[in-house]
Amino acid sequence: PPPAAAPIPPPATDGAAPVLAVEHLEVSYGPVQVLFGVDLAVAEGEAVALLGANGAGKSTLLRSVAGLLPPDGGTVVLDGEDITGRAAHRVAALGLAEVPGGAGIFPSLTVAENLRAAGWLHRRRPDELAAGRAEVDRLFPVLGERGSTRAGSLSGGQQQMLALAMACLGRPRVLLIDELSLGLAPVVVARLLRLVEELRARGTTVVLVDQSVNVALEVADRAVFLERGVVRFSGPAGELLDRPDLLRSVFLGGAGDGGAARVADLPPPPEAGDGAPVLEAEGLCVAFDGVAAVQDVSLAVRPGEIVGILGPNGAGKTTLFDLLSGFLPPGAGRVRLDGRDVTSASPSSRARAGLGRSFQDARLFPSLTVTETIAAACERWVQVKDPLSAAFHLPTAYDSERAVSRRVDELLDLLGLGRYRASFVGELSTGTRRVVDLACLLAQEPSVVLLDEPAAGIAQREVEALAPLIRRVRDETGATLVVVEHDIPLIEAVSSRLVAMDQGRVVAEGPPGVVLTDARVVASYLGTERGAVQRSGARAQEAHDAATP
Repeated sequence: PPPAAAPIPPPATDGAAPVLAVEHLEVSYGPVQVLFGVDLAVAEGEAVALLGANGAGKSTLLRSVAGLLPPDGGTVVLDGEDITGRAAHRVAALGLAEVPGGAGIFPSLTVAENLRAAGWLHRRRPDELAAGRAEVDRLFPVLGERGSTRAGSLSGGQQQMLALAMACLGRPRVLLIDELSLGLAPVVVARLLRLVEELRARGTTVVLVDQSVNVALEVADRAVFLERGVVRFSGPAGELLDRPDLLRSVFLGGAGDGGAARVADLPPPPEAGDGAPVLEAEGLCVAFDGVAAVQDVSLAVRPGEIVGILGPNGAGKTTLFDLLSGFLPPGAGRVRLDGRDVTSASPSSRARAGLGRSFQDARLFPSLTVTETIAAACERWVQVKDPLSAAFHLPTAYDSERAVSRRVDELLDLLGLGRYRASFVGELSTGTRRVVDLACLLAQEPSVVLLDEPAAGIAQREVEALAPLIRRVRDETGATLVVVEHDIPLIEAVSSRLVAMDQGRVVAEGPPGVVLTDARVVASYLGTERGAVQRSGARAQEAHDAATP
């Protein structure tokens, strides 16, 4: 059963009715109920941080309010009008817009085409559309410079800016933002927070979901904390910092003692192994639309080593992973795996050779259950693949299926996914999908693992477990790991060596303490804003102070 709900104090509306009111909302995915009688009231011009652990129901609440998911019970009222169960396009026409986490753009369209599509609300009012475009150009000048660029080729930060710009183009009265800082460098988060503050200044009401307590509370007047589909806390944002029982279950670093201190308590990072490199990149180059994304990057990773890669959004980190794993052909350069040249090999060939790779957006099968998804990832080690043996239930096929089932159970237990074994992947929260993605990666038993932002979108309890888990994966499997991550305490705790990138090039390489205090790394990654530095944890603060005269 869900935990008991907390009493909900009314927002400071000065006697006026709230612009958005949710009463006793109940939402389910099939037979699984996610929200249990949730109440939420948001005043005109207010900013509310909607917080909670992965799977608490935050994104589900936003989707239901926006009309993307019909509720089972309760009501949603927008500016005095009942919009419960109304279609999403009709809700948008009334002045409510949502920025979905990690999926707010059309990647195959150009930036200009995305903005043109987002202007559908004002298609018959050219003056209002022109005013909206002018404001978007003022708030997001970088998008004007990239108008002819395919949206999928933008950096993560630019894609978030485009998603925010598309939502703002309709000039909504209420803006719902899901995971604003997902996968973004501190300097980009600082820029987006300034944009949200400017939207608030013009009177837009904001409801913000984010896994970073520092990000969410920096722009919020009030915080609402969800746990297992029930409101556990609602009140002034600052008071949430006095609730360590809630913060301990969710957030990473910077809030009170936070998880950064506990991550820092881990033993020193592992040293590099001996012998020839198991993964080598030599002079890799690639360009998109004439813009160099990776320029002459060389990398050598030795057996058992954990190498961390950091840099601002658009630095070329994920593109480097695409080149290493075979999803992109290089314009120049070579890739070697265990001494074998695999530059022209396909991703599947490299996977069979022992190269595992995760993705920022957890590319899984949404219509499969968690158990089925992990079982599919075990395909490399299935001993009997003959369909006739399976059809006739031959002993060899039965034994092979039992072996896969045991491996799936081991991974479910290892990563704490037992409660989700029968859940469809498409129903999971962002953070839980990332944990399933990690399980699928481990199911392949790779010798070299590329982890692309494993902590993005997951809660503190899981991040704190992630650092020792990464170490344990290395120790128990002997795998070599290359990790792209924006969380400084995590990447410093697990890495024996850091490689910093900026504008497609390697700008610094060496022990974490040396790289994190490099002036070029601090300037490009953390920026100069004190808030951006503080949001990144105590280690980032030390690095910033050491590199700043």
